[in-house]
Amino acid sequence: MPHYEPWSEERARTVIAEFAHLEGPLMPMLHAIQETFGHVPDAIVPMLAEHLNISRAEVHGVVTFYHDFRHEPAGRHVLKICRAEACQAAGGDALAEHAEHKLGCKLGETTADGRVTVEPIYCLGLCATAPSAMLDGKIVARLNERRLDTLIAEAQS
Repeated sequence: MPHYEPWSEERARTVIAEFAHLEGPLMPMLHAIQETFGHVPDAIVPMLAEHLNISRAEVHGVVTFYHDFRHEPAGRHVLKICRAEACQAAGGDALAEHAEHKLGCKLGETTADGRVTVEPIYCLGLCATAPSAMLDGKIVARLNERRLDTLIAEAQS
């Protein structure tokens, strides 16, 4: 279960400095910011733009292009359901709807109690054993309604 620090501009500057020596450091910085704070806050965009001498639009473009960068902190558990073509063809649409119904929130949202964030993911590389999902980094293939219910119960415990 992840533990995130509250937003701090000073801490963000420390995280940025850790990757300043890299060539093309924007992506590692964004990942580190998300690992530290649980999301990529809007306040980091001008800080990164200034530090990297690029425009705010360039930073914003990267943050919004990649689905894994969150704008709000995630719940205690993160359930990612594969929405790629192979998983959709193997029943992924129905499983996504089932998860939304069971959790009471849409893909991309967190349950009201903050326990589970359910997100779409676009390919886990398990097309031959679709549909698939991932709970807190643990990949589950050959997903069906029963197995999904087990994952959801695990996440809600």
